[in-house]
Amino acid sequence: MRVFVTGAAGFIGKAVTQDLIAAGHEVVGLARSDDNVATLKGLGARAHRGSLEDLESLRAGAADADGVIHLAFIHDFAKFAENGQIDKRAIEAMGEVLEGSNKPLIVTSGVALLAPGRVSTEDDVAHAGSGVPRVSEAAVFGFTDRGVRTMAVRLPQVHGGEGKAGFIGYFLEVAKQKGVSAYVGDGANRMAAAHRRDVARVYRLALEKGAAGANYHAVGDEGVAVRKIAETLARALNVATISVSPDKVGEHFGWLGMFAAIDAPASSALTQQRLGWKPNEIGLLADIGQPGYFGPALG
Repeated sequence: MRVFVTGAAGFIGKAVTQDLIAAGHEVVGLARSDDNVATLKGLGARAHRGSLEDLESLRAGAADADGVIHLAFIHDFAKFAENGQIDKRAIEAMGEVLEGSNKPLIVTSGVALLAPGRVSTEDDVAHAGSGVPRVSEAAVFGFTDRGVRTMAVRLPQVHGGEGKAGFIGYFLEVAKQKGVSAYVGDGANRMAAAHRRDVARVYRLALEKGAAGANYHAVGDEGVAVRKIAETLARALNVATISVSPDKVGEHFGWLGMFAAIDAPASSALTQQRLGWKPNEIGLLADIGQPGYFGPALG
C-alpha cells in the first residue's frame, strides 16, 4: 500500500515509517521543513511538502494514497485547545477526500484522560464534550458511515530512545528546574507506557486489518506508578525525590499538573486479541533507567 503518514519524521513517526517499509509498504510522509525531507529520505520514504494548517497539502496527500496514518500534532500545551482544533480540521480535510473509498484513515489519540481512576479499555468511548481539547476520535469517527475505514490508535507514554518518553520528558525538565524529582501524594497513581517499536506495529496492523470504527491501545506497560518514574528520574539527575501535596500541584508542576496526579492505567488486551499484536520491547522503567537515556550529561 502507498501510505500517507503525517508526523512521519517525528519520534514515533520514524518507527512507524520504518516498520511500514520493512513490511513492504510505500510511505509518503508529510514534511514541513527541509530537515523533515532529509529525515524521510534517510528512512526510505518519499516527502510530501505541507503542514497541518495547509489543508490543501493534506487533501492532496490523502487523495493519492491507499491509506492514511495521522500522527502529527502540535505539542504546545499552552495552546492545547487551539491545536486541538487544528488537528480536527486536518482530520476532516483528509476524511473528505477519502469518502466512499473504504480506505483506512487512522488517527492518534491518548489513554491518559480516557477513564481516570480505572484501567481503560478499547471499548471506552472518548466523549467530545468531556473538555479534553484533543478531539481526534470524534473527528475521524464522523466518517465511519461515509465510506471510510476509520480507526484510532490510543497512545500511552511512548519511550524508546532519543531521550524521549512522552510527558515524562516534561517531568524531567521540571525536576531539573526545581532540583528535586516530585510525585503527588503517595505517588501510587499510574501511567501506561509502550516502546515506540511496539507502537509502530499497532499502526501497521490496524492499517492492514483493523476494523472500521475501532479503537486500538498501543500499550505495553498497563500502569507504572508515578512514584517509581519520579525515583528513576531522580537517579538520572542525582537529585532527591519528594512528595508534593495535591493542593500544591499547580505551584510545583505548572501546566503539567493536570497530568501529574491523574491515575491513568490502560489495557491493550482487546488490541492484542483483535490485531494479533503483542508488545515485546523493553519496559518503561528499564528503558529510561538506562545510563544516558536522557542524554550523555545524565546518568
